[in-house]
Amino acid sequence: MKNIETVYSLAKILGCKAKYDESMANHTTFKIGGNAPLYIEVNKPSQLSQIVKLCNEENVEYFILGNGSNLLVSDKGVDYVVICLKGDFKNISLLDNNTLYCGAGASLAALCREAEKNGLSGLEFAWGIPGTVGGAAYMNAGAYGGEMKDVVYSVHHIDKEGNLGTIKSSDLNFSYRHSIYKENGYIIIGITVKLKLDNKNEIRNKMDDFMDRRKSKQPLEYPSAGSVFKRPDGNYAGTLIEQCGLKGKTIGGAQVSEKHAGFIINIGGATCNDVQQLIEHIQSTVKEKTGYILEREIIFLN
Repeated sequence: MKNIETVYSLAKILGCKAKYDESMANHTTFKIGGNAPLYIEVNKPSQLSQIVKLCNEENVEYFILGNGSNLLVSDKGVDYVVICLKGDFKNISLLDNNTLYCGAGASLAALCREAEKNGLSGLEFAWGIPGTVGGAAYMNAGAYGGEMKDVVYSVHHIDKEGNLGTIKSSDLNFSYRHSIYKENGYIIIGITVKLKLDNKNEIRNKMDDFMDRRKSKQPLEYPSAGSVFKRPDGNYAGTLIEQCGLKGKTIGGAQVSEKHAGFIINIGGATCNDVQQLIEHIQSTVKEKTGYILEREIIFLN
């Protein structure tokens, strides 16, 4: 693993936190996953740029980790460097009276709170969505009729050569759970959002309403990775799964939530294999009984 040692050395020189053989279960909301050979926390774009450039020169694969809220990691772990955005990547600033810049490592919750503080409306739908701003832009996260594409003005990134760049909203190819960053391999380091001035109380009321709906319908008290499947055309994954009698279906420590059938929860000691088997069982049962093919939304890392 000589090449990884080179990356580790650079990370330490740059002042980054770096650890060998880090458990990915510590960094995913599912609380599942084996080890990464090297885990690095970067605090500013210059560090990230240099580390990415070296990884590419040394043919070392890497993965950019956000909050780990949409990930299922293999029990055997991964064989690439995991890079997590910290420090400056969590900064949020007001650029003008209706525009915010937010680092990719900040939580969506933090961005929503900052918008509310400044009397800016448009992000209420995102209140309660777990995960980071970078991940939300990457997959065009959405809920309750809103999506990131509705508010994103531009996305800032580092390309494969370590150079900084920006893509405006019109060129982001946003669609359902998709952006151009799923294709170009660039690393999102921050976004700019344009919002609308509104009454702070109105904004807070909308946020509270969405959060109340989440708490009443979603199994937030258990480790999970959110919605497991993409929404099929003309229907809802959770509805189809429930219609097939799969609520409460359990394999090992993985269970189809009895509160919301679109979620698989870790009821204790679930392995990646447990979750994979349950996903496959759901897919085959739903296809057999309804004809619908459920496509996985969560990302599998191995």
